[in-house]
Amino acid sequence: MIRRVTAPALFPPPTYSHASVVEAGTRLAFLAGSVPLDGEGRLVGEGDPVRQAEQVIANLEEQLRVIGSDLTHVLSTDVYVVSNETSALSAVWEVVEASGLSTGPHSSTLIGVACLGYSGQLVEITATAAVPEEAR
Repeated sequence: MIRRVTAPALFPPPTYSHASVVEAGTRLAFLAGSVPLDGEGRLVGEGDPVRQAEQVIANLEEQLRVIGSDLTHVLSTDVYVVSNETSALSAVWEVVEASGLSTGPHSSTLIGVACLGYSGQLVEITATAAVPEEAR
């Protein structure tokens, strides 16, 4: 169902693939940005991008669960971090790697940004995932 590709002529990425290819007929899910809010709408991990990334991943897992998918079926992500410091981006990426998203590995872009939608928000992840046949 999913074929992950790393282009041999390009520098090999550390824990992601250059492309994920899905054959026609596969159900795809395009997920809204997962944010570091708890079920009550409270910001989790104020000032702590690592803690926020953990909450974002937990929320992403819940988004996937309700559609019958999971982290192993994620094809692509955009990881947004409010920072211009590569160390902050790297710390968030370590959470992504530890989450199971890199098992594929999926295709991903890590982006430093000036701000995100919620006051105090430091991390957001958007994702595209395949929905396995048995979940249909």
